[in-house]
Amino acid sequence: MYKVKFNNRHQAAFSAELKQKVNAYFTDNNISPYANTAMVFKTIFMLLLAFVPYFLILLVPMQEWQMLLLCVVIGLGVAGIGFAIQHDANHGAYSPNEKINRLLGFTLTLVGGNDYMWRIKHNVLHHTYTNIHGKDEDISVVKFLRLAPTAEHKPIHRIQHYIAWFAYSTLTFFWVFYFDFPKLSRYNGNGSVNPEVKHPRTQVFLLFFMKLFYYFYAIVLPILVLNIVWWKVLIGFTVAHLVSGFVLTTVFQLAHVVEDMEFPMPTEEGNIETSWMVHQMETTANFSRNNPFITWYVGGLNYQIEHHLFPKICSIHYPAISNIVKEVAEKYGVSYHYQNSLGEALKSHYKMLKQLSKPEVTSALAMP
Repeated sequence: MYKVKFNNRHQAAFSAELKQKVNAYFTDNNISPYANTAMVFKTIFMLLLAFVPYFLILLVPMQEWQMLLLCVVIGLGVAGIGFAIQHDANHGAYSPNEKINRLLGFTLTLVGGNDYMWRIKHNVLHHTYTNIHGKDEDISVVKFLRLAPTAEHKPIHRIQHYIAWFAYSTLTFFWVFYFDFPKLSRYNGNGSVNPEVKHPRTQVFLLFFMKLFYYFYAIVLPILVLNIVWWKVLIGFTVAHLVSGFVLTTVFQLAHVVEDMEFPMPTEEGNIETSWMVHQMETTANFSRNNPFITWYVGGLNYQIEHHLFPKICSIHYPAISNIVKEVAEKYGVSYHYQNSLGEALKSHYKMLKQLSKPEVTSALAMP
């Protein structure tokens, strides 16, 4: 795990002006950068979307096909919690009160993930080292997908543009059963910097305890309560995860693994020649900026550029500050990548997967 240093003298005027104008937007309009009433309403809605169907399945007599449909709704609700609640809260962007952020961030643990491990993987590794192979784990999730040009090519990658979509569907399923456990030894207490730093014992205990709690209420309790055979409960559980996994993973991939993205590699000394803010602009893309429903559902994560530049600002404000970011970027000749629609973004991601499936595509896409 090599160290990476950004050259923050590069385009320093761009970074300074962008920060000044975004801060001025909130100050001049007397707006808090944290959650507003609309965000609170969405939070309540997503929690209800995930858990009301669960209790309906347990408490209300219904046919099996109706249960299965409600499992699809649960999957959409869990994805909504990931987009609209825990993501902002675990970035510290939901509230100025850290206790509220921790409480709402814990919703990820409640639906089978782990907020502590997520903050290391996402906040530290992904946000700091976006699209840098060997540091950003979001572009090396599984070995049978090649999401960076500097990653080793394997025969299975030749068909990745077909199999990737199924792989995306399995993300949350493997997340709740596997991914968090090896991170205990792979990560240390502050991400990857000092191996002397250990995980807090409370966090280790919560990881195992809450996983068991999740397995109990999501699998064991329905088997005990419902008058159906156990394997049908497992089918419903799997369907919910296939839905949430596909929606969550696809949206995140549309932000970084699309055409025109850069995959910078540090020098031998670990240096990146651009500033951190310019690096985020070169490795991140938006989509569907003018689609209010998509913006509402995915928590503003179709505005990934704004999110990567200002992760401490609540996602509810990204549409408002996006024009400022775009304007300042154009002024300084800095990239501002975006796809006009969800369809265009999906098509671009498919093309990138296909391009990376070819063994001859290696360092040609990586910017030194």
